Amino acid sequence: MTTEPRLALGVRRSILGQPWHWRGAPADDLDAGSPDDLVTRLLLTRGCPRDELDAHRVPTIRGFMPDPSIFRDMDKAAMRLADAVQAGEPVTVFGDYDVDGATSAALLIRLLRQLGLSPGYYIPDRLMEGYGPSGEALVRIAGGGTRLIVTVDCGAQAFEALDMARAAGAEVIVVDHHKCAAQLPAAYALVNPNRLDEDQGAAHGHLAAVGVAFLLGAALIRELRRRGWFDSRAEPKLIELLDLVALGTVADVAQLRGLNRAFVAQGLKVMAGRRNIGLAALAEAARLTRAPLCHDLGFAFGPRINAGGRVGKSDLGVRLLTTEDPAEAHQIAAELDRLNEERRAIEAEVQEAAEAHCRSRGDAMVHVAAGQGWHPGVIGIVAGRLKERFNRPAIVIGIDETGTGKGSGRSVPGVDLGAAILAAKDEGLLIAGGGHAMAAGLTVAADRIDALKSFLHERLAEGVAHATATRALQVDAALSPRGVAPALVEALEQAGPYGMGWAAPRVAAGPVRIVKCDVVGTGHVRAILSGDDGASLKAVAFRAAETELGQALLAAPKDRKLWVAGRPKLDDWGPTPKAELHLDDAAWCD
Repeated sequence: MTTEPRLALGVRRSILGQPWHWRGAPADDLDAGSPDDLVTRLLLTRGCPRDELDAHRVPTIRGFMPDPSIFRDMDKAAMRLADAVQAGEPVTVFGDYDVDGATSAALLIRLLRQLGLSPGYYIPDRLMEGYGPSGEALVRIAGGGTRLIVTVDCGAQAFEALDMARAAGAEVIVVDHHKCAAQLPAAYALVNPNRLDEDQGAAHGHLAAVGVAFLLGAALIRELRRRGWFDSRAEPKLIELLDLVALGTVADVAQLRGLNRAFVAQGLKVMAGRRNIGLAALAEAARLTRAPLCHDLGFAFGPRINAGGRVGKSDLGVRLLTTEDPAEAHQIAAELDRLNEERRAIEAEVQEAAEAHCRSRGDAMVHVAAGQGWHPGVIGIVAGRLKERFNRPAIVIGIDETGTGKGSGRSVPGVDLGAAILAAKDEGLLIAGGGHAMAAGLTVAADRIDALKSFLHERLAEGVAHATATRALQVDAALSPRGVAPALVEALEQAGPYGMGWAAPRVAAGPVRIVKCDVVGTGHVRAILSGDDGASLKAVAFRAAETELGQALLAAPKDRKLWVAGRPKLDDWGPTPKAELHLDDAAWCD
């Protein structure tokens, strides 16, 4: 297969100003292709070697699981936890307040409970304490009688906090996936595939923290098995916790390749069984009656769990995911659903102000929007919206009454924002900061924000310009409107799960005319399209009413033909499932 990009359907400049390229070889015969041919094509164009097709069609844990011992400090961490299990020693899990942190903490808590411990947990308050372990919190935990603390999804940069914990007599195991500096904090063990001194483990740098926690769980069970701990006890079935791993992996936008694809594929099967009482209650709160799909993890489950940390109580997510009381689970799920609606309202206000700020700066290479009193619980979501809206890295900063800004950033492919934030911290521009290539967080004094903007522009402008210049819409296949059918969607799912690093299939449909087009919901553009084959097709462009795409569709003459490109999805609201197209772009035929 050629690696050179090839123009799709002759589209050199779409409505959104980009060319369309075939992902892999030209694929304009999807209507006639068999499901097996389609799945094979999708796998190959996503980087699957031909001799590994069978393994990737049904990704299994056995097929992709590495030996946990390849990671630095993994065996040391597992042996220390095994000592705690055998001695009945108090253990506290310190987690981040987002979904990855909540699922990582819940996984270890549930596993340690099965091993006979009653672990405590501590989730910092986002507004009062900020991200990561504080020295004061760790000293408090140690003062309460805990000598072993496990931090999950945080700790890789917690130098001062871990020094204080050590001075207080606590040993801290750090389980993280965020970028590390050359110098590491004073942890008893630091398990992180993104350590700069990692060897074989570096190949798994795309894991979310919950994936690293799962590997630690496997190492712990293996160590206890080696010690004969299960000779007279039942061995925990770690595989039953894969629903948590799938949720944290997708919600943290980790790349869905290799082991992560197996985590999500198998975790969705576990989730369908609704073994976790909290997740079952959350599905009810989200009005989800069918088996969950990968999409649901990011758009139904994730935002609700995140809402606790963003605008409510930070520990609600962990409480939900670890409870064994159905009544408590339903109560917490209902509260998270309510908080999620509150979060939406706050987010809309901040987004409107941040977008206005960005538009006032013109075509900036890196958008940094800051505002007094912007709620820190929604800045990450808004940064993601700005990144999508302007196709630029975006950072949104909420400034509090003390003049301190809490910021969250999202990047575009090919631009490492996490490394830039660490560099800004090293330059003395930030109070704190870190992250990974596609997302980062920071704390900055308000009077240093302009200097931060200049630094990021200088460091990232060239990379952003290159990413923008080479931007193209990747299309997997072209088909007639009649081809967008439920059978197509079912066939496409066989090459999933899809997400970051394993792109969801995008098809072009046409030529079509617009029969009807209007705005629905909160700025969504809905169109009824008609093809030359007489078939009609429903298409939706989400949050597009004020964008170039939305405006073009709303104003399009009824007799002008166009191609539309997007992701086929099932519309299962009615009695009979139908397929629709979620639009990413469109292009005139003439």
